[in-house]
Amino acid sequence: MKPRRWSVLLGATAVALVAQVTGAGAQVEFTNNVKYDSGQDVQPVFEGWNRTADGTFDLYFGYHNRNWVQQLNLPVGPTNNIQPGGPDRGQPTFFYPRTNRKVFIVNVPADFGKKEIVWTLTSAGKTRSAYGHLRPDWEMTPDGGASGTRSTQEARANKPPTLSLDPAAAAKVGVAVPLTATTSDDGLPAQRGRIKPAVGQETPSTLIGNEKDLPSNLPWIAGENRSGGADRAGAVEGLAVRWVVFRGPSDAEFQPAIARPKDGKTMTSVTFKAPGDYTLRAAAYDGLLTTYRDVTVSVTK
Repeated sequence: MKPRRWSVLLGATAVALVAQVTGAGAQVEFTNNVKYDSGQDVQPVFEGWNRTADGTFDLYFGYHNRNWVQQLNLPVGPTNNIQPGGPDRGQPTFFYPRTNRKVFIVNVPADFGKKEIVWTLTSAGKTRSAYGHLRPDWEMTPDGGASGTRSTQEARANKPPTLSLDPAAAAKVGVAVPLTATTSDDGLPAQRGRIKPAVGQETPSTLIGNEKDLPSNLPWIAGENRSGGADRAGAVEGLAVRWVVFRGPSDAEFQPAIARPKDGKTMTSVTFKAPGDYTLRAAAYDGLLTTYRDVTVSVTK
């Protein structure tokens, strides 16, 4: 009989705890298994470091935007700063949904030692920080850790894609501007088809924290892949190029969202929603390694 009495007691305790946290005026911070379209904050992430040929060190940073849809714009300054040496050390100001890895690098000198680089973001009323360092167990492979999780002969032989961009023309709000990228690859890794999203990531978000400023050009909003999944990450068959806003006052619409090269070139158009100076980033992805290049665009009304 004792086990049953314990079950009743534990059940009553659980009900009491739920009643406590769900009472009038209670504030509840949900975990990541609750999916919000918007209204959540961005967590900066330090991902590791590697050595460079000149004896300095590259520190890799990314971020996790807890929203499944909303894209946040955090200008360099009080809400988006890196110290020491900042506030601007090349970080993004435009933050796409969910996890975005190895978004930028901060190079530190050979005598950096036990110092730290701190990236701090304030969004949705919360301030989060990531601490970059040179602790030995955080050292990555020379390719930024991409081959570290795939210790096969194919992964070791794989070379990153080449990528170059044509200069972008001056643009006006609402008028499509062409973007041309030239890219090539060694054919590795072998094409394996689309990558299925992880368990729990294949279902759409369920709660909306704030409906304003939601973008309309994302494929999973249109129903093609509501969860983000492979298309959002650019994990498609073979070499492909994807464009994003790295810095700028607003989002932009890219068509197509992911382009495959034809005769070594991809053609994409971009349409801007607001005037200002933008840095656009192209990513050539071969299924394992990514090469980034940036181009600046001045947009007028």
